[in-house]
Amino acid sequence: MSSRIIAVDPFDIVVFGGTGDLTYRKLLPALYHRHRDKQTPEESRIFGASRRPMSNEDYREATAKALREHVAASELEPEIVESFLKRLYFVSVDAKSDAGWDDLAAALKEGEDRVRAFYLAVDPSLFGTISAQIGAKGLVTPMTRVIIEKPIGHDLASANEVNDAVGRVFDESQ
Repeated sequence: MSSRIIAVDPFDIVVFGGTGDLTYRKLLPALYHRHRDKQTPEESRIFGASRRPMSNEDYREATAKALREHVAASELEPEIVESFLKRLYFVSVDAKSDAGWDDLAAALKEGEDRVRAFYLAVDPSLFGTISAQIGAKGLVTPMTRVIIEKPIGHDLASANEVNDAVGRVFDESQ
């Protein structure tokens, strides 16, 4: 059963933790379904970001494997899978250093005028560090959004610390 089409503006989404279990098991299959149901504009791009070195082609192959494992075979149409994979890119970025951030900035340069979402599919201890790097590298635009996974911290004090760190870079509306 197809979802109804809801028009959205073109976007770039950067998934930190782009080679992790959450991404392969949940996020990429969900984005595939949105693509299949024509809910994502053609120009939209999906970037995996992780410390590990990987080419765009390697990332696409790993994603194809994940789709075969986590999406029902009846929902995988070869030509739609192929067009989805063409939207995927990979950037090696180290959250704790400057390595790869210039490459990410260069990759996003083309889409400066579109919605830009950063999905932090990483340990909550990295939320503040990644947010600070995103801000320091000038990657926040008025149309930037950040998505963080729960749980946020391991108690109230650590949750407040994470919230404050992310809040130093992103407005509540983002």
